[in-house]
Amino acid sequence: MTPTEHAITPPADERLSRRVSQIVIVVAVVVLAVGAAAQLGVIDELGTAASPLVGEWELGVRWWGLLVAGLACAAAVAGAPRLLAVRWHPAVVALALYLLAVGLGLALNVVRDGTDGWTRMFDLGPAGSFEAPNEYLPALPSLDFGVWFYLDRFAEMVPAFPVHVAGHPAGPLLLLHLFGVSTAGGMAALVVLGGSLCAPLAYRLGWTLHGEPAGRVAGLLCACSPLMLLFGVSSFDYVFAAAGAVAACLLAARGWGWRAAGALALGAAVLLNWALLAVGAWAALLAWRRDGWRSALVLAAACGAGLVVVHGSLALAYGYDPVGTIRATEQVYRDSIAQFRPYWFWVLGSPVAWGITLGIPIAAGAIRAAVARTPAGVALAAVIAIAAIGGFSKAETERIWLFLVPLACAAAAPYVRDGRGRLVVGILLGQALAMQVLMDTVW
Repeated sequence: MTPTEHAITPPADERLSRRVSQIVIVVAVVVLAVGAAAQLGVIDELGTAASPLVGEWELGVRWWGLLVAGLACAAAVAGAPRLLAVRWHPAVVALALYLLAVGLGLALNVVRDGTDGWTRMFDLGPAGSFEAPNEYLPALPSLDFGVWFYLDRFAEMVPAFPVHVAGHPAGPLLLLHLFGVSTAGGMAALVVLGGSLCAPLAYRLGWTLHGEPAGRVAGLLCACSPLMLLFGVSSFDYVFAAAGAVAACLLAARGWGWRAAGALALGAAVLLNWALLAVGAWAALLAWRRDGWRSALVLAAACGAGLVVVHGSLALAYGYDPVGTIRATEQVYRDSIAQFRPYWFWVLGSPVAWGITLGIPIAAGAIRAAVARTPAGVALAAVIAIAAIGGFSKAETERIWLFLVPLACAAAAPYVRDGRGRLVVGILLGQALAMQVLMDTVW
């Protein structure tokens, strides 16, 4: 090899990154092509109207809503460099990210249905979504006899619950009961105000993993991700994502006191959503890549202990049966629409759908982090691979894997180049706006 050839040959990691990117693009194109064939009736239906995406291609716009969303997106694009560059106190940065997430979420969701877009997925009235009867509000009467009866009988009641309640542990209805939420408006407020904490939590997580500047990028990516804006603001899974992000921030910290708190936070979070067990797996993989197997095993044991403490305490005090609950939930899933969704397609279709709606720049950064074998990149890639191969969720990963978005943003943050913040935010928000206009995303 001549000196000139050596000079123009990309480094091994860069060549590998390009090759992996090419493979990912080919896989995504094939999945989209097969999905299009199903929509055209060339092959059998795959389980969603717009496979691999959940929802249906349908033009819908209210022009005043489009104007509001456009102005909000333009303001975010214009302000992105300042948010990333100005030397603000971390609390100010966190507040700015939170307000940005709230503002963009509310603005994007008036495009199709006006202000009804904030509540229709929870509204049981004539103006509500067809999905509303499957949500949480219809199951609130199960708490009419008190918390003790509800927890003691929860596992037995699972088959009779609406599908979203049956697919989760006892925590979501307890949370609604605790906050006194009983209307679609109250549900929407809880989701938006609670779930928007994901952006400042992504900031904290990115800071822990890569330093404060990268943390700001992670928070900004999270606030602008199409997944968060279109599926988060209108889904209770947004709250689950915030709970998972709290646990992730604590488990990723260096001090064992913080990690112990994270193990308890994880136990509480899993009471909301079984899928948040993956946050514990992510944390253990992160510890393995950073500190070796011993650290990973200790952290995994701590997460297990946190689960036993939280769920065991409820079992002793109220008769809650977590094992019976998860068995009943699994049976509900096996009998659901998932049985008509072919594994051969969704093993690739699920991560492709999630990656596309995550936002192309974020997905590209997360892939680069995995190829570079960074701890955050490897941990995220492993969790996604396990979830996809295990068939734990076939389709609807735009909503079900919402909790992985802060982790993806933290992994991708170091790969957003200096000075590219405005461009990346513009691409993310342009994608979100286009999807909102062209697709009825259900949530």
